Amino acid sequence: MKKLVQALVLFLFVFNLNAQKNKPNILWIMTDDQRKDSNAYFNEITTGTKESPLGYVESPSLDKLAKEGVVYPNMHCQSPGCAPSRAGIIMGKYSFRSGVYGFEYFHNNPDFFSQLLPDAMVDQGYQTVLFGKTGVRLKGYKSKKPKEEMGYYQQYVDYGQDLRRTGNTDWDNTSVWGKVNGKGQKVDSRVNFYYPDGTHKSFSRYETISDAEKKVKAEVEKELDILYAYTRSTEDLIIGGVNSMPAGKTLDGNILTEFVSYLKNENKGYKILNGRNFQGVDSSKPVFANLSFHFPHTPVMPPKEFRDRFKDKVYEIPEFDKKELKKLPKQLQDYYKKTKIDGLKYEEKQQAIRDYYAFCAYGDDLIGKAVEEFKAYSKKHKQEYVIVYVCGDHGWQLGEQGVEGKFSPWDLSTHTTAIVVASDKKTFPAGKVYDGFTEYVDIMPTILAAGGADLSEKKFDFLDGYDMGAVLSDKKLKRDYIIGEINHVVGPRAYIKTKDFTFSMQTRPHRGKASKKYPPNVNIKWGIDAPREEVQMALYDLRVDSKERNNVANDKEYVALADWFRKKLGNIVLGDGRVECDWTKGNDFNISNFAKGADDKRIDIPNKIIPKK
Repeated sequence: MKKLVQALVLFLFVFNLNAQKNKPNILWIMTDDQRKDSNAYFNEITTGTKESPLGYVESPSLDKLAKEGVVYPNMHCQSPGCAPSRAGIIMGKYSFRSGVYGFEYFHNNPDFFSQLLPDAMVDQGYQTVLFGKTGVRLKGYKSKKPKEEMGYYQQYVDYGQDLRRTGNTDWDNTSVWGKVNGKGQKVDSRVNFYYPDGTHKSFSRYETISDAEKKVKAEVEKELDILYAYTRSTEDLIIGGVNSMPAGKTLDGNILTEFVSYLKNENKGYKILNGRNFQGVDSSKPVFANLSFHFPHTPVMPPKEFRDRFKDKVYEIPEFDKKELKKLPKQLQDYYKKTKIDGLKYEEKQQAIRDYYAFCAYGDDLIGKAVEEFKAYSKKHKQEYVIVYVCGDHGWQLGEQGVEGKFSPWDLSTHTTAIVVASDKKTFPAGKVYDGFTEYVDIMPTILAAGGADLSEKKFDFLDGYDMGAVLSDKKLKRDYIIGEINHVVGPRAYIKTKDFTFSMQTRPHRGKASKKYPPNVNIKWGIDAPREEVQMALYDLRVDSKERNNVANDKEYVALADWFRKKLGNIVLGDGRVECDWTKGNDFNISNFAKGADDKRIDIPNKIIPKK
């Protein structure tokens, strides 16, 4: 009997080992602030030409990848800001159900908190690793627990602490702290540019700097052809220039270097660029790797060899008329004032667009190299693979609505694109395009399903999204709309988009985070019950205004439709599982369910309130 038990244990061990070995390696690639039309494959699918509406772009690596799998051209983020978007992705939840609406730090103490994506992948037998931008403001509640203990990645090379802060980068901005009147506070903020010879140049971002430092600043600005968004409230935001480092040695180049080193140093320890010990990939386990690039986030400074390819390109400047502002609610007027660039000179606008698309082209080259290395590793070990590419943690505007930035409910801030490729073509066939709506809450279930998870298990009931493989064949998973919410710069503001309309509204009467002053979910129906003008609605009829230039929410023929959307969206984001949490405490939250089930994915607008085109 003892020998039989031992044999059974050995069999189960070998069976489990083989099951893990047969799981596909999974690579999730995500960029930062990348707009959908920076990729030629997206433009070709949606408009028939590889050029963006503004002009020339190039993305040969992603164009090739798109042909190998399924393209999702109607992907939408749940929050047009880095931190809330990324938090929602690895939590698998909409902002209004994750309790993370902006750049607040959060933790895993509250009872409603569910398993994070990396930790769930460990349960599926994966080793998990991240290279690049984490962007998730996950922090232990009154503790110094490592992120690994909180369900984060088992290993990671952070673009900030491991690369930027150690000089393995092309740029960095650092804060200098000191005491003023006995109190500790930031006394300076510096910009550092690094050069191939190992030197770097630094200057203060503050206006009150010495003449010597002003000279260094002027030299660097001229040398790197730096363009500031000087008409914005953040006047020193760099939206154009040439990189101080060559291709491959920039911050993003070093993110790629670290990923490749991890694959090359299999089954052994090694040192990453900053000298820290790291463990190479374990070839006995499937790997789930998140390659999170920083491009084309500001400072927008492509390497010279890529910038030169775009230097003679002439672009269409996005159309904008200040008359459009008169019909905008105050929130969106304030957003314009903080992020406006319509005051830039013509050539400055050209440079901003050229350098942005050139930076994306450089990133495309890095992605291509990463994909080939990942495929080669999988082929070497006779393993299947799945690659998930997501175009930005949200989008970006290059002058549309008169602004350059994100944080807005307009299409170019919220609408992106994705590609899923698998070596086994059964679930994700080559050359397919899925035209239906998909959302960033779909990323977690897609990766889990690819890793063998059974999403019908009760433990995954918290997921708000769908497996992007399943939506290809299951018509019940079709959505009539996408939704999102943001509480930063213009917030609190929620948005909903259908095939024909986009709508946004203010959701809460204040900007404050949940706290003692603003108890969670108090006066939760304000967005539905408050006087119409206070909710600051914006409605665009995409049938006649695809560029969202004419807010018709208060036009007589559209009032009833706007009010209908207000109730629909309000019931979803305020009354169907809305979580507001005081993250400064351990377990202080409230869940609102006065309209449970409102998020039914269906749009049934009464025909009588839809204006004729």
